[in-house]
Amino acid sequence: MCGIVGAIAERNVLPILMEGLQRLEYRGYDSAGVAVRDANGELKRFRALGKVAVLKKLVDSSEVRGDLGIAHTRWATHGAPAERNAHPHMSGVRVAVVHNGIIENHNELRDRLMVRGYEFTSETDTEVIAHLLADKLESGKELFEAVAEAINELEGAYALAVSSPEDSGRIIVTRKGSPLVIGVGEGENFIASDVAALLSVTRNFIFLEEGDIAEVRRDGVTVFNADGDEVVRGIKKSELSSSSVDKGPYAHYMLKEIFEQPGVISETLEGRIHNGRLLEASFGHETTALLDKTRHVQIIACGTSYHAGLIAKYWLEEAGVSCNVEVASEYRYRKFVVPDDSLFITISQSGETADTLAALRSSRSQGYIGTLCVCNVPESSLVRESDVSLMTRAGTEIGVASTKAFTTQLVALRLLVIALARRNGLTSGQEEKMVNELQALPRQVEVVLQLDGEIEKMARGFADKHHALFLGRGAFYPVAMEGALKLKEVSYIHAEAYPAGELKHGPLALVDASMPVVCALPDDPLLGKVLSNLQEVRARGGELFLFSDHKVSVGLDHYQNLTLSDIYPGTAPIVYSIPLQLLAYHVAGLKGTDVDQPRNLAKSVTVE
Repeated sequence: MCGIVGAIAERNVLPILMEGLQRLEYRGYDSAGVAVRDANGELKRFRALGKVAVLKKLVDSSEVRGDLGIAHTRWATHGAPAERNAHPHMSGVRVAVVHNGIIENHNELRDRLMVRGYEFTSETDTEVIAHLLADKLESGKELFEAVAEAINELEGAYALAVSSPEDSGRIIVTRKGSPLVIGVGEGENFIASDVAALLSVTRNFIFLEEGDIAEVRRDGVTVFNADGDEVVRGIKKSELSSSSVDKGPYAHYMLKEIFEQPGVISETLEGRIHNGRLLEASFGHETTALLDKTRHVQIIACGTSYHAGLIAKYWLEEAGVSCNVEVASEYRYRKFVVPDDSLFITISQSGETADTLAALRSSRSQGYIGTLCVCNVPESSLVRESDVSLMTRAGTEIGVASTKAFTTQLVALRLLVIALARRNGLTSGQEEKMVNELQALPRQVEVVLQLDGEIEKMARGFADKHHALFLGRGAFYPVAMEGALKLKEVSYIHAEAYPAGELKHGPLALVDASMPVVCALPDDPLLGKVLSNLQEVRARGGELFLFSDHKVSVGLDHYQNLTLSDIYPGTAPIVYSIPLQLLAYHVAGLKGTDVDQPRNLAKSVTVE
């Protein structure tokens, strides 16, 4: 979603702000802007529709320099993508604001401020904040006091950074429902919505908590909590490196991240299994007591993480643990019954997904025995607010279409399944088999990646198509859902997934020679039924694109098939997801879409 960068220093901060915005491009955006305090003590603002590179040309041609500035990449919510709607928003020359989130009572505030004579030049909810702050300043408030008063009048979610030429020594920041971090330097400090934006200037960060408001100065940072009390938020060193956001030799981040999967799967397993056994203590000392009490699991997630949860449901119930899985945005707005001894599990790559965080926060009053998150970002809100965190180790994922985060989520969930299965009669021999399957997984993924060239050839059958159907049964139905999601995200082809057994309940009406049908064919007990379903497709002229186990005899005509060898049943959903990722990538390449930053999408959905 939108990105924030800010800096206050003794040097020119514009290069820092521009690089920070470029490092946040992966989040998705439609416009960008920056406001700096120049040598004359005035705020200079530059805004541009489109890529950060367009903004950078404007900034470079101006020769403006500044020692204090805030910058932003915007993903349109209120108001269409347009320069007038780009951040920073200003009220005259008194104050500049950048904002992530949504202000729900902006219409009411706008009406009140218009009566007081403020003129609005955008359709955004953010401009309301700028004029509200100017109104506070006009009444004699200083900048920090104005921000503290203004946020009490805002309803909704926000991360804010505010600067004023009247206050040359501070940037005021605050957050509620949207992430914000402070980067700590020597004689200079920085702010961002994501640590990745600041890795070139610091690896030391203060993570603001819900409701915090802080003043960021050259010589230090002072933080106040939601009650107005001064507090100390510890400085944490990020484990990420600036090189983790480079593409290296790959054409796109998505392809790089697909090929990183053997390594990051190994990282996620590292230190968690030994001699054929799960080392449950690696989950943290609180986990054992929590899992001992768990009789039911409620999984909450969004998008790709939701698909990971659906696969985990099959695994958990095979292990004797009942499980429900729900999309966070639906769960948080309905009535539900919490079974006894229920563990609340959230899954998120970023740990900042707004709906997932809201569901987690509401779970505290709903009778769950505890909360566990599966997440990729150690410093995220989800990790900090959960009782137990099971970290994936995928590293920074830049591509909007999640790949390595998905497979490492499944690896982490498989480890959790083993832990819970122990409490339901899992024998040491069965555990060793499951562990051995996980240890073999990186090599199996490497073998599948060697099919990249053949999958690229297969993708040519999609280049002129407008629709696609993905089929699967059992745990491979959510695999099909994830495959369809990847294709629609990056290629803009309409794709949907169905349980293969539901063909005759509607989807078969769509099948003809122009409808590609994609299906994974593992060698499992449902194979015969899936093959029968595919016969129905062929009888209607449907074109089949299959990924099958080498032991499977397809027995069909007019199909394309790539075979996978020696795939273990327990981890097969992970392995078969890889060729579907590659298929989506190569189809998108043939269609010429923006693979890493698909239109209308954002990497981290930090607002509803």
